[in-house]
Amino acid sequence: MNRITATLERLKSENRKALVTYLVNGDPVPDVTLPAMHAMVEGGADIIEVGVPFSDPMAEGPTIQRAHERALVHGISLKGTMELVAQFRQTNQHTPIVLMGYANPVVRMGYAEFAKQACAAGVDGLLTVDLPPEESADLDKELQAVNIHNIFLIAPTTSSARIAHVTANASGFIYYVSLKGVTGAANIDVESVAEKVDAIRATTGLPVMVGFGIKDGSSAKAASHNADGAVVGSALVSLMAEGDAAVITKRVGECVAEIRQGLDA
Repeated sequence: MNRITATLERLKSENRKALVTYLVNGDPVPDVTLPAMHAMVEGGADIIEVGVPFSDPMAEGPTIQRAHERALVHGISLKGTMELVAQFRQTNQHTPIVLMGYANPVVRMGYAEFAKQACAAGVDGLLTVDLPPEESADLDKELQAVNIHNIFLIAPTTSSARIAHVTANASGFIYYVSLKGVTGAANIDVESVAEKVDAIRATTGLPVMVGFGIKDGSSAKAASHNADGAVVGSALVSLMAEGDAAVITKRVGECVAEIRQGLDA
């Protein structure tokens, strides 16, 4: 069974929300990412999204844009990110890893080769922000062959008909973007999030994660009230900008632990 599916089924049986955390590979320097991932797990993260650095991260706000820029200075690539996942798997075989990024690097590598390398590295899911379901059939075929989930975003402006189309093509979980704008943009309207999550649930049995704008334990708990979990990105990435590896790792671990505590409260 795919690690994402197994983890979310376990959490559901325990009546607990999933905590999905995000960081950008190679930010601020390559040596920091792996220990930060382990610190996230120790702090209580259930799933880790690893951002693949890209020159035009269109869905990201300033915090994560700067993280991509810092990582690209070090030449971090899609291939290097899969090598990172393989390193992580040497000591952690249970925490699901989702690669989050943009279509261009995957297209350049080739769908079949990407699926092959991602599977070998221990990747469990892929979220390509700018690749809609209509354009993903060939990629889906390759991912399904190696049991990697293809995860899609749904926005507040997504129509009911469009929601049904997206959920019919998704696997793993649905990522609901809780606000209009980029990552880290604003405060969440909890009531509107709940309404949209209900609309999504009416079309699919897949778990629903809520992300964008979640900054701490209280906002994670509020946003995921009728969802299956929360995704935290900018709040963690902002901690990566300064300090040596030990300082960054400590900060990230403590932040994840605080969010986990608030989510479980």
